[in-house]
Amino acid sequence: RRSRYSENVTGILEFAGNNWWLIFPIGGVVGGWAGSIAKYNEKRRKDKIELARIKAAAQAEQLKLTTTSVEQLRKTLKQHDALNEKWFAYELDLATLIEYPLMTDMREPLTLAFHRARVQADDLRPETPRPGDTETTLAPADFGDYREAVGEYAAAFDAAEREARRRKQAGFSPVEREALDRARKLINIASDSGATAAERQAAYKKARAELDGLLDVPPLAAEHLERQIAGALERGRGD
Repeated sequence: RRSRYSENVTGILEFAGNNWWLIFPIGGVVGGWAGSIAKYNEKRRKDKIELARIKAAAQAEQLKLTTTSVEQLRKTLKQHDALNEKWFAYELDLATLIEYPLMTDMREPLTLAFHRARVQADDLRPETPRPGDTETTLAPADFGDYREAVGEYAAAFDAAEREARRRKQAGFSPVEREALDRARKLINIASDSGATAAERQAAYKKARAELDGLLDVPPLAAEHLERQIAGALERGRGD
């Protein structure tokens, strides 16, 4: 056994000695393998860095999707308030509504669309952030729905108002327009603090009679004017 082992070792050494020139191509192959392994390891390192960067970006984006900016919410609430103020200018002023009656005429598609959009925005309106709040618990999806509703409200109001101002009282007959004009003058008397309480009350009753069947008087407008007249009556009694 020993002699056979010795013979094998001797044969290998003799082969290496006789074929020493093979060391160079074999060395080149080994060196190539080493270089390839180094490049592979470097690529893996860069891939890991890129993957970490992608994960970090995804986490940041996810955070945006799970939070709502207080500034964005306040901006949308401010837009909503401004639209309501524009509508209240009609809703509380009978004289203006008489001038532009289409704003309460639900038979008009643009008016109907505006009031539906207004109700939808009011229904979706979230709580107003308190001063100093830097965060909100409002879900992004809910905020998106609310912001979209306010946008639709703005567009619908603009379309309805433009049409109402364009047409004014064009949808009424000459007789009806005369009744509307009388009602507008009576409302001015009813709103005039210089008139007596009795004059204001009488003017208001006549105006409501003129408007009956022609214009839907918003409850807030009627209540607002009636409170003014009631206050004048109370002051009159006190005098």
